[in-house]
Amino acid sequence: MKKAILLSATACLFSIGIAAKAANALEVPAAVKQSLAKKYPNATKVTWEKEKGNYEANWGGKSGEDISVTFTPKGDFVEEVDAISVNQLPLAVIEYVKTNYKGTKIKEAGRVTNAAGKKMFEAEIKGKDLLFDEKGKFIKID
Repeated sequence: MKKAILLSATACLFSIGIAAKAANALEVPAAVKQSLAKKYPNATKVTWEKEKGNYEANWGGKSGEDISVTFTPKGDFVEEVDAISVNQLPLAVIEYVKTNYKGTKIKEAGRVTNAAGKKMFEAEIKGKDLLFDEKGKFIKID
């Protein structure tokens, strides 16, 4: 009897694990995967997430997110974000956050290049991404 209960419990936990993994699996369109492979042939250990209807590929570094690249569902390139340390942000970005978000620390920082080649900086605070131009002038909350 104990053996039957143990087997049933093990089978149940195994089924729950498979169902949870399937629920978290993201179906990435073939066009998106092809665009990534063409533009970034050396990208390895890529993880995917969906962001605002687009697909974001992440890879590299200890966190696995040193490089983030976003594509539309059709595979069109949107932007690349390269992680940088907070102290690599322009001083104007740090001052903006100190002034407008008192007591808030910048969680992550990145150097952004969009599809047109425009360069920007990104500072993540309180789950929001603040975008700044190359000189550190605030553009918008993304």
